[in-house]
Amino acid sequence: MRNRTDIHRVALAVTPGAPIFEIAVPCEVFGIARPDLVDPWYDLRICATSPATAIGGGFVSSGASGLDDLVTADTVVIPACADVHTAQPADLVDAVREAHGRGARIAAICSGAFVLAQAGLLDGRRATTHWMHAGELARRHPLVRLDPAVLYAEDAGIFTSAGTAAGIDLCLELVRRDHGTMIANALARRMVTPPHRPADQAQFMIAPVSPAGSPPLAEVTQWALRRLGEPIRLRDMAARAHLSERQLTRRFLSVFGRTPGAWLTAERLRHAQALLETTELTIEAVAGSCGFGTAAGLRAAFAKHLHISPSDYRATWSAH
Repeated sequence: MRNRTDIHRVALAVTPGAPIFEIAVPCEVFGIARPDLVDPWYDLRICATSPATAIGGGFVSSGASGLDDLVTADTVVIPACADVHTAQPADLVDAVREAHGRGARIAAICSGAFVLAQAGLLDGRRATTHWMHAGELARRHPLVRLDPAVLYAEDAGIFTSAGTAAGIDLCLELVRRDHGTMIANALARRMVTPPHRPADQAQFMIAPVSPAGSPPLAEVTQWALRRLGEPIRLRDMAARAHLSERQLTRRFLSVFGRTPGAWLTAERLRHAQALLETTELTIEAVAGSCGFGTAAGLRAAFAKHLHISPSDYRATWSAH
C-alpha cells in the first residue's frame, strides 16, 4: 500500500443518453476506495448540466455535481455521447475547454472524442474513437489526426480511446501513469481483465480464425515472454510459429498493431518496469534480465519509449 498526501480529483461528465457501460467503467476504476493499494485513491465527481440526467438503459444519474467541479478537476473523463451526428452540449464543451486551459488531463472514451473535437482540443493532435464513428469524426473535424486502428491514443495530455472495452484499457493506463505498473496490474486482476493491452493494438482482429486451442501467435508470444533476457531473432520467432518471417510480421501487425520487434521491445520494457518497481536489482542486472544487454541499452530504450531514465522511474514507482 502506498500513502499519498494529496488526492487526485477526477470529474466524469454525464450527458443525456450516454451509454451506461462507458459511465460505469470510470466509476469502477476511480470511484471505489482502495486503501490497500493507494490511500487516498481518487476523488471521483459525477458532473452534469442538471442534478438528474437520464442516461442509457433507463438509468437516471441523480445528485450529480455541476460543471464547476469539472472545470477544477485534475482529470476529466468524457464517456461516449448519445449521438455523434449532432452538436454536443455547448456548456459541456466550454467546461472541457476551460478545464484543459487550467491544466487538467483530459480523457475521452469512445465517441466522447466528439466533445473534445468540438472544443478544438484535438485539432492537429493524434486521436482515436470507435472504428464505427471514425468516418463521421473525420468528416466533422478534419483537423484531427485520426488513427482509427488503435485502442487508445495520447497526445500532449489528451487521451482518447476506442469503444466499450477499450475504455477499460484507457482508464487502467491513467492509473498506471499515476501509480505505476504494479498498482495498475493489481487493479486489473480485481477487475478480472488483462492488465495491459498496448495502445496501438488493433481495435478489431482480422487474422484468420485458428483451430480450437491454438490461437494465432499464442505459442510464439508465450515462448518469447519466457526468454526476454535472451537474444530473440525474427527468424527464431517465425520458426517457432511455423510461419515465414513475412507471414509472422503480417500476423503481428493485424493482431497487435506492431511488428514482432516492436512487440518484443514493449514486453521487455514492461518487464523492466516491474523489476525496477519490485526488486533492488542493479540497473545492469535489470538490463540483462530483460534483453537490453547493458545499462546503457536499457537507458536508451527508456529514453526513447518512456521518456524517463530507469533510475528516475525506480525512484518514482519503487515499492521498496
